Order: sequence, then C-alpha cells, then structure tokens
Amino acid sequence: MKKFVYLISPRKIGNHFYDDLKKVLAFKNVKFFQLRLKNHKKNEIIKIANNVKKITKRYGVKLIINDNAKIAKIVNADGCHLGQKDLSQFDKGSKSRKLNTIKYFSTRLYLNWPKQKKIIGVTCHNSKLLAKIADENKVDYLAFGSFAKSKLKPKAKKADLNILKWAKKNIKKPIVAIGGVNNSNYKKLVNSGAKYIAISSFIWDNPKLKPELAIRKFK
Repeated sequence: MKKFVYLISPRKIGNHFYDDLKKVLAFKNVKFFQLRLKNHKKNEIIKIANNVKKITKRYGVKLIINDNAKIAKIVNADGCHLGQKDLSQFDKGSKSRKLNTIKYFSTRLYLNWPKQKKIIGVTCHNSKLLAKIADENKVDYLAFGSFAKSKLKPKAKKADLNILKWAKKNIKKPIVAIGGVNNSNYKKLVNSGAKYIAISSFIWDNPKLKPELAIRKFK
C-alpha cells in the first residue's frame, strides 16, 4: 500500500495510545509520525518520544519531532518539523527572508544533520514567499494549510487549493496538506498536488471510529 499519510499525535498521550498507534501503523499507509506535544515538559516528551520511536521503527515510519530541535537530536528522531510566525509580523521582503533563512540554517547546523540525511520540514501556511524561502534553504518537505477547520489548530489561517497547485508546479519538494483533513476532503488535496496528507483529530478524536478503523478510510 502506498504510504501517503503524515500522522500527527493526539494532544494528550493516554493509557491506550501506544497500543492504538501499533494498530494504526499496521495498516501501512503512514509515512511520517509527528510527535506534537505543546503542553508537556521536556523530560516527558523525551520519554514519550523514545517509546514512540520503538513503534515507528518497527513499522518503517519516520519519527518527526515538532518544533524542538534539541529533543529531536536527543532522541535521534528521523526529523524535525518547524513552524513559523505569520509573515504579517515582519516587513515583507528582505527582513522576513533573512529571519526565516537564519531559522532553517541554524536548525540544520545545530542538529548536524546534512550528512545523516535527516528530515527538516517547514510550515508555509498559504504563502508562496515562505515556500520559496524554505525551498532555497533546502528543507525536505513543505507543509501548507489549514485547508479546513482544525480541532488541533482552531485559529489557523485558511489555505486554498491554488497554493497546492502552484507548489506542485514550482517546488520540487514533497508537499504536505494539513488542517482539518478527513475522509471526505483528502482526495481533492492529493489531486491538487499534496504528496502527503496530515491527519490527527480524525484518527485520535473521532467520536464514531476507533483509531485503527479511522485510518482505514485513507487509501
């Protein structure tokens, strides 16, 4: 089965999470698993990451740590995902370009990852400029979104399908579509240019389907 799912962790790691994760990954359509824990202490995240890594390794899934290069390095994850502030907070042009360039390069240099073929992914929202900056800095994938209402990031800015079509034509890096992705809208995201679809709430917070059944909706 083709692996095109970029799975993001639930906001809280419950008692059944590890068993559920094994069942989900056993369906073999998940390429990446991002550990995204915003309200946890560093030591807690490291402990959880090490537990998750044993599972992702077994199923051939890449472990990505969200927004924390130090933890990614400590646990020897497969990669790190970087978010970034909205462009509106910077002057357009050289200043925003400089700030983002420093962020990407400093992460790579800190992790010393180029020779190890580790992965760095970047959120680009709905911005062609951010995508161009990321591409110039040789990141490994670009994420665009949010394409629908998201429980994980309810205040995220809206992105449209045109950014995926543009990226497919102009950016030679894998594209991830994120934000409110479910079994009803994922096909149009893939058809518009997304190589991977990022899913979280539909899998972990689905009131009708258990995680191992929810993941089967994506083929």
